[in-house]
Amino acid sequence: MNLGIAINLPHTSAEEWAKKHVDLGLSAVVFPCSHKAPLTQIDAYVEACRAYGLQIAEVGAWKNLLAKDPKARADHFAYCLHQLELADYVGASCVVNISGSTGDIWDGGYLENYSAKTYSDVVDIVQKLIDQAKPSKTFYTLEPMPWMIPDSPECYLKLLNDINRTAFAVHMDIINMISDPKKYFFNQEFTDHAFAVLGKYIKSCHVKDNLLGSDLTLKLHEVPLGEGNYDIGNYLKNIRALDKNMPIIIEHLSGEENYIRAIKHFNTIADEVSKDEKD
Repeated sequence: MNLGIAINLPHTSAEEWAKKHVDLGLSAVVFPCSHKAPLTQIDAYVEACRAYGLQIAEVGAWKNLLAKDPKARADHFAYCLHQLELADYVGASCVVNISGSTGDIWDGGYLENYSAKTYSDVVDIVQKLIDQAKPSKTFYTLEPMPWMIPDSPECYLKLLNDINRTAFAVHMDIINMISDPKKYFFNQEFTDHAFAVLGKYIKSCHVKDNLLGSDLTLKLHEVPLGEGNYDIGNYLKNIRALDKNMPIIIEHLSGEENYIRAIKHFNTIADEVSKDEKD
């Protein structure tokens, strides 16, 4: 597995940036440039990744393609299109975005997120992005979310079938699909099910943890690795069975020190998984 972190480490050159990742024991990265960066800068990071053996796991697209304002929606589409082109140029495993929100908060939960029209719009938008960008080396993916599509393995599989483009694939953020107590308590079974349904389409993964709050009503909190209930070892077993070179990104932590602690915890679990597989 190729581990990376979702933080842009302070650096003054592409080579220093790449070396910092390697020094932390990492082998995957989130590409630090957008398509707006000068081509010479983009190429410098690509060359640094090659020189240091770093896999480019993701290019972020993070724009609301369902924005109510027509101009904003058009601008966001153009941005995502160029990010998809960038991902193909740099050889990233995938582009990651969310399907989008129908309300004022770009990644928020709203009733209309689940309407038939919204579903149709998402299918149409992803098809247009792929048809216009024509990627040959990368994939466009949607991060699962608890309050918009895709919010389950079955919903993601339906999108794969309805979008019907070989360049549309799966970004696996399993914690974002754990949205009720049964999935939380029986997360091993849910993870196994998710990989059984979506495994062959998965191009990258996020890894994090969650914890059920004790106060009413239901509150699931994202927490650093090892501070929650999620069976990360079982997650890694599923990933390794699928692709031992799968990029896995730790995210949503503040500061380099917290990421270093998370890397150590991840590696401890990964070592245990490897030992179990050998026994």
